[in-house]
Amino acid sequence: MRWKSGRRSSNIEDRRGLRISRRKVGGGIGTIVLVLVGLYFGIDPSELFNLSTGGNGSQVHMQTAARSADENQLAEFVSVVLADTEDTWHALFAQHGKTYEEPVLVLFSGLVQSACGMAQAAMGPFYCPADQKLYIDLDFYEDLKQRHGAPGDFAQAYVIAHEVGHHVQKLLGISDEVQARRRRLGEAEANQLSVRLELQADCLAGLWGYHADRTRQLLEDGDIEEALQAASSIGDDRLQRQSRGYAVPESFTHGSSEQRVRWFKRGISSGSLEDCNTFKSAGL
Repeated sequence: MRWKSGRRSSNIEDRRGLRISRRKVGGGIGTIVLVLVGLYFGIDPSELFNLSTGGNGSQVHMQTAARSADENQLAEFVSVVLADTEDTWHALFAQHGKTYEEPVLVLFSGLVQSACGMAQAAMGPFYCPADQKLYIDLDFYEDLKQRHGAPGDFAQAYVIAHEVGHHVQKLLGISDEVQARRRRLGEAEANQLSVRLELQADCLAGLWGYHADRTRQLLEDGDIEEALQAASSIGDDRLQRQSRGYAVPESFTHGSSEQRVRWFKRGISSGSLEDCNTFKSAGL
């Protein structure tokens, strides 16, 4: 993937120096010091204050250990991918008479507070519609390579593009509509709607790849195969068989490996937003 000459996004919030423990702390001198540290590191003091004094019983610690060159390069890579999604979606939204609002991507370590609640790195990257931010612990990429057998920079880019796809769904009103419908359904039907939402995000990730390559010649030989391997490796059926030895389709919330590959391929092959409407597709 040709990324090193790409533009870097300014929408990166780096919280990798923050470590959160679940012990409640009060105000006073400790809170003042915490806020000053936040200002020094460019972190919104209100977020640190909420974390240190909120009802969730959490305490924030600042960790100042030096980061490796590989970790710094990975953070830079994520910034370039995010910037490229910004360029692509600004253009696509403009074609449809809409304005794209850029999301913020939060880098964190281990545990993070979002507007959707506290989240652990073990959950993997996620998008929080309540604050319109993407969250990722960069250690996930090592897990993607070692545990899921999906190495490569375009596999890593696919992960970011998928979460950006959820932001696009939020801006278009799709995710809010889906959540409203899910609340009126039983578990199996609600899960099916979640699958359609996730598969659409896969298609939107492919859509980004289509336009990024044709506009900025981003892709190299083998890149698409890397993304397809990543999509396949995190299908619900494959993950369930790894964890419990069998798959339960009624409990799927993201789609099978075959489905995730198919919808990513649809997006990266057609380049058309209309082709990513999983909710009007009879078969997934």
